[in-house]
Amino acid sequence: MPTGTIKRIVADRGFGFIADDRGNEHFFHFSGLANGLQIEQLQPGQQVNFETERSDRGPRATNVTIAE
Repeated sequence: MPTGTIKRIVADRGFGFIADDRGNEHFFHFSGLANGLQIEQLQPGQQVNFETERSDRGPRATNVTIAE
């Protein structure tokens, strides 16, 4: 499972962006957060684990969890 850093969060609209270890940006939506994680629990600069799926707008992060 890739690890990345939260780059930006738009909590009032329910989405954000994660930069992976290679610097690629992945969009995420609150529906892609795992284990009851709430978007308000995430902060820019925080390390997260995630899975990637393709979308018509580029890579999308799913199953996002806080890295331990």
